[in-house]
Amino acid sequence: MVSGEFNKPKLAINRVYTRRGDSGQTRLVGGQKVPKDSLRIEAYGTTDELNAFVGAACDTAREAVGVHPGLQPMIGILTRVQHELFNLGSILATRPEDVRPNQPRVTDADITQLEKEIDSVNEDLPALQSFLLPGGGRLNVDLHVCRTVCRRAERLCVGLARQEAVPPEVIRYLNRLSDAFFVWSRWASQVMNMPETLWDPNVKG
Repeated sequence: MVSGEFNKPKLAINRVYTRRGDSGQTRLVGGQKVPKDSLRIEAYGTTDELNAFVGAACDTAREAVGVHPGLQPMIGILTRVQHELFNLGSILATRPEDVRPNQPRVTDADITQLEKEIDSVNEDLPALQSFLLPGGGRLNVDLHVCRTVCRRAERLCVGLARQEAVPPEVIRYLNRLSDAFFVWSRWASQVMNMPETLWDPNVKG
């Protein structure tokens, strides 16, 4: 059970390379050696990849906010999500028996916050009558890339949960986050007055 604030990181990153991973293995938080292509490493590695794409989307929003000030709230939201993804990665990098009481993690409160943001934004968006194609603006595309990488992270965590214990909040958070990226992509297009492209199965080249 988590009580109070999460523990602050205790890191001293003085050397970028250590040569310890040259054998194709890495260490989990508990010190166990595992192959770098193990499912647990794939899961938190993909979460790290997602974090990088969220950073790119945040920078795209920051560049556009001068012309479209309505995007300002998105910068804060995406920055918060980056911190939450690091919290999620912390738990994925730790076997259940090694998790500490106040170790950073995603929580039910984080999931509830995403749901509130999805509902709030979605209220002001036009109803959809078909699937959407990514595009219409750089920020829209960036957020769709985040959505698809998030779905991949979710699939990997589902697979990991079949083999090892994974906190249920991890999968629920990634599921809601991918939905949020979809809604945020539509929000970005609306704020920037960019047209949305509906999927039409009859379009010919």
